[in-house]
Amino acid sequence: MPTKVAIIGAGGMLQYHAGGFQEAGAEVVALADVNQEAASLAASEWNIPNTYSDVETMLAETDAEAVGIIVPNKFHAPLAIQCLNAGKHVFCEKPPALSAAEVEEMIAAADAAGKQLMFNFNNRARPESYKMMELVADGTLGVINSAQAKWIRRTGIPGFGGWFTTKSLSGGGPLIDLLHMVDLAMHFMGYPEPAYVLGQTFDDFIDDKQFKGPWGIPDKVDGVTDVEAAAHGFVTFKTGQVLSLQVSWAEMVKREEVSVVFQGTQGGGKVERLFGSDGLDDTAIDTCEVYLQEDGKAVNKTIEVSPCEDMGRKRSAANFIGAIEGTELPLNTPDQALALMKVIDAIYASASSGQPVAV
Repeated sequence: MPTKVAIIGAGGMLQYHAGGFQEAGAEVVALADVNQEAASLAASEWNIPNTYSDVETMLAETDAEAVGIIVPNKFHAPLAIQCLNAGKHVFCEKPPALSAAEVEEMIAAADAAGKQLMFNFNNRARPESYKMMELVADGTLGVINSAQAKWIRRTGIPGFGGWFTTKSLSGGGPLIDLLHMVDLAMHFMGYPEPAYVLGQTFDDFIDDKQFKGPWGIPDKVDGVTDVEAAAHGFVTFKTGQVLSLQVSWAEMVKREEVSVVFQGTQGGGKVERLFGSDGLDDTAIDTCEVYLQEDGKAVNKTIEVSPCEDMGRKRSAANFIGAIEGTELPLNTPDQALALMKVIDAIYASASSGQPVAV
C-alpha cells in the first residue's frame, strides 16, 4: 500500500512537495489551506481528493500517515507539533522554525510520538551534493577544514510589508530565508558542533522598491518591513573547522550567486549556481568542481552530473517518503536542524550585541 500524505499549504512550493511525494509512490490524500479557493484549485491540478480549511479537521478525517507543511515560518513549529501529536510523520519547509528553542520543542514532540521529523533542506538532494558527499565519504577530499557559503542577490527582496519582511512572522530576512548554503556547507563538513559565532546584519536597501525581486508575494501597503537585507558571519566549530557566510536579498553584487566553496585536507571543491538576469532557475549556470594535487601538480576536475533545475526540491520530498518507508536514509536529521538554528540565532544575537556569541 502506498504511503498516504496530507499537505498543509497551497502555495508555490506545493508543486515540489506533491510532485516529490507522488514520484516516490506516495498518495497525497488531502490538502489544507485557509484559502479554500486556492486549496480547491491546487487539489484539482495535483489530483488530491480532499480539501480542508482547518488542519484539525483534516487530521481527524483523513488516514494520512505523514504531513507536509508549507506555510509562513511562524506556523512551522506549532503545526509540526500538532501533526506529530496526532501521530503523523512530518516534512516541514525551511527554515525549521523561528528559533532553536522552537526546534527543541519539535524534536521533543517527534521523540514522544516516535515519528520522523525532516526538513526541506533541498540543496542536499541536488546531484552535485550527492556526488560531493561521495567524495567526502571515500576520502578523496579528506576532512573539510573550511568553507564559504553564499546565497547573494542584488535585487531579491520578496515583496514589502508581507510575511517575508515581518520578523514576527518570518524570524528574519535573508539569513533565515536563504539558509540553504549554510546548511549545505555544514553538511559537507559533517555537521560539526558550533562553538562561537560572529555576525553582522545590514538593512541598506530593505525599503527601496528598486531592489524587489522577480518572485515572492505582493506588497502590503500597511505591512511591516523590519528585517535585514544582508547578513555576514563567521562560525568556528568545536572540531576546529570554520565557516564564513554571506546571504542577502539586496546587496551590491554583480549577480545572484548560490555557492559553497570548501577546502579539505586532501582536496577542495565548489558547488555553484549563477542565476541569469531574470533570476529564474532555467537560465542558471551550474558548476561542480573539485581541486586536487597529483604528483606535484594542480588538478582541477569538473564533475558532470544530471541537470536539476529545481535544485533538488522534488528529490528532497521523495527522500522523506523513502525515509519513513525505510528504503532510504534521511537526508537530514532534527539534531542537524537544531544546530543550524543555533548558528542563525547566534548570528542575529552577535549582530545585535556587536560581540562574538558562544553557542
